[in-house]
Amino acid sequence: MDLNLKDKVVVVTGGAKGIGRAVVLALAKEGAIPVVVGRKQDDNNRVVAEVKALGEKALAVQAELSKPEDCARAIQETLSALGRIDGLVNNAGHNDGVGLLSGNYEKFVESLHKNLIHYYLMTHHSVDALRANKGSIVNISSKTAETGQGNTSGYAASNGGRNALTREWAVELLPYSIRVNAIVVAECATPQYDSWIKTLDNPEETLKKITDRIPFENRMTTPEEIAHTAVFLLSDKSSHTTGQLIHVDGGYVHLDRSLIKQH
Repeated sequence: MDLNLKDKVVVVTGGAKGIGRAVVLALAKEGAIPVVVGRKQDDNNRVVAEVKALGEKALAVQAELSKPEDCARAIQETLSALGRIDGLVNNAGHNDGVGLLSGNYEKFVESLHKNLIHYYLMTHHSVDALRANKGSIVNISSKTAETGQGNTSGYAASNGGRNALTREWAVELLPYSIRVNAIVVAECATPQYDSWIKTLDNPEETLKKITDRIPFENRMTTPEEIAHTAVFLLSDKSSHTTGQLIHVDGGYVHLDRSLIKQH
């Protein structure tokens, strides 16, 4: 299917690794021009090199998105270099373990800056460009907003905010034909997830318990599966889809718990 994304400029935060990298490569394969926004320029450049190896174009922008001024600069640099923005994927974030008992005011606010506030700022700074092209926004979110996880108040609150802003922006941007949707991720095999598993006492056993709880094929979601849905939502093939929280999670959140694999 041709998604009509040829030469469309799409900003992807956290685009150097994990889900963000998968989105960048999926966009490139559709002929879009992804903008890789991340804190380490060496990592950004590596993904741009992967895109160029596919014969496509990409831009790397170094930014620490927890700093408001960097959010503004990332959009300014994109517009200076490419002259337009057709899509935005808000993806960057970190499940940082700032809990109710383990956290405090400073840590909680810092977590919001890492995980939520830059979603607002990146969208705020790019919205005029998106209006000009009737663009599309995709927010990557997490199941923690709906299921809880324990010891992660900052991240859960941020994802609740991501979901709420998805619906709020879908309403506010209706007059401009800008569509806004979210992809809710549960258990996805990313480098960040792998690093977390390795910190546990019995990583292989724990991973097995987790995958046994995923109804569809008892396996982790792949970053590519998230990316394929994101690219579809960015395209005009999803032209009447807005304000949706789409779970790409193998049924983890909504299917009956009786489906959990028994041993």
